[in-house]
Amino acid sequence: MLTPPDRLRDRISQLIFPRIGSNMMPTISVEDDAARIEELMEEFPIGGLCLFNGDRIRTPQTLTRLQSKAAFPLLIATDMERGLGQQLTGATVFPHAMAFQATGEEAETLLKASAQAAAREALAAGLHISFSPVADINSNPANPIISTRAYGTTTETVGDLLTAYMQGCQEEGLFTTAKHFPGHGDTDVDSHETLPVVERDRASLDTLELAPFRRAIEQGVSLIMTAHVAYPGLDPSGTEATRSRAILHDLLRKDLGFKGVVISDSLLMEGAGSREEHPGEMAAALLEAGLDILLDIKDVPATVDYLVAAVRSGRIPESLIDAALERIWSLKVRFAARFGKGAFVDPSLAVPYQEIGCEKHRALANEIARKAVQVAIGDPDSLCLPRLRPGQKEPICFLVRPHTTYNDPTQAPLETAFLRAFPDGGYIEINPESENDDLQNLIELAASHSTVVVAAIVKPAAWHRFGLLPFQKQFIRDLADRYPVWLAALGSPLLLADFQDAAAGICVYSDVEPSMQALVDYLVQRRDTQSPTSPLLPR
Repeated sequence: MLTPPDRLRDRISQLIFPRIGSNMMPTISVEDDAARIEELMEEFPIGGLCLFNGDRIRTPQTLTRLQSKAAFPLLIATDMERGLGQQLTGATVFPHAMAFQATGEEAETLLKASAQAAAREALAAGLHISFSPVADINSNPANPIISTRAYGTTTETVGDLLTAYMQGCQEEGLFTTAKHFPGHGDTDVDSHETLPVVERDRASLDTLELAPFRRAIEQGVSLIMTAHVAYPGLDPSGTEATRSRAILHDLLRKDLGFKGVVISDSLLMEGAGSREEHPGEMAAALLEAGLDILLDIKDVPATVDYLVAAVRSGRIPESLIDAALERIWSLKVRFAARFGKGAFVDPSLAVPYQEIGCEKHRALANEIARKAVQVAIGDPDSLCLPRLRPGQKEPICFLVRPHTTYNDPTQAPLETAFLRAFPDGGYIEINPESENDDLQNLIELAASHSTVVVAAIVKPAAWHRFGLLPFQKQFIRDLADRYPVWLAALGSPLLLADFQDAAAGICVYSDVEPSMQALVDYLVQRRDTQSPTSPLLPR
């Protein structure tokens, strides 16, 4: 039986989940950050951790050490929309959420299977909460932070697929988090950088944004994560959802009947409030609005000290702390009831360690990526790579990336797979730093190759510009003016809309390794099914 803390300071500490590790520059690994967390826990028995930038070998050991030193079991959570490999190098990585709808009738089956695999890997590594599924509807094509993270553009698609994902996780015992309530899909700015505003009225929000969250609640989702977004149609004051009582208490708790844990998105994001605001004042306002877990708040000691003083002075009622703790503690009790209390310290009691990154899971990821490949420009039945002419080399691939300034564990080198398939071909990356290169010379270089392939990554990334840089767009146009370019979207299919004169347009919806390999496999297939008279001879 797990006994919750009774001291006020300890109960408040349980509501706080700081991060361990970081993928942002300067990066820090879970292991290098562990000493800071150990020191923090000596005085503040935090309720859990938000994990970034680990690996499959060391991180489970680090988490075991932290659990053994914790006064109360820690709930370990992470953003693993693309599988555990999104945060633990060496674990399995799955394609972005949008890829699943491209698999057609198998979408729900494949998604549930991927969720089961990801859940088992997470549990084996010592994690308990997935910050997924994304319940947002990608209703705004200009959205810079949701895009391929969403399952689709309709309530039906998103609702059906998030249900499949939740079922897969729940069957294995991993807690799920529907995000970003009440819906981040219709924003056109990134809440990491500023406060977005969704101008839809209540009726429209009910019909579109809220529908997937209703499905998630009906299916028993354990946590709901808030959006740092303002919704005047729900709260006329313009207060962001994360600190709006009208949204979190009146709408989510009373109208929708959610009984589980309400967790904030990262409180380090600009949309969460002013950097000058005292973290304790922020925490008090968030708890009063209806939050249970304060995620990634910047100063744990200052926050706890402030909240303790606020309760003792009567500024906030102690019952507010106790209600939040009860909901958080229920997750720990549920986990212990299923796997045993010892599974917090020894994750193998839940799932064997060997399942992390196992061949079965990797094969599933590859299968999903292959089935998600779609041809958007050209006839899928007649597309084939041009035959080599005398003196020509195999295809050349230009990988276009609009940003390279952060560590993305799911990032994979296309070069290895492409040159393995086309040993006499070429491979060149066009990064932001390439703007001052002699791009015209690269265009000339492509003339010696049988085919020009351009693979472009347009995907959401926190604190980063969404979409290609102007010089990169021009480079692709210049290539397409001279050659019959095969253009591949390693992310958002919207990329293809700007280059309708491409000889072929292919979307794989993701830049993870399985998706890159699926693109190369498709090109090989199109080479091996060549007709004597290819329609794609150089112009």
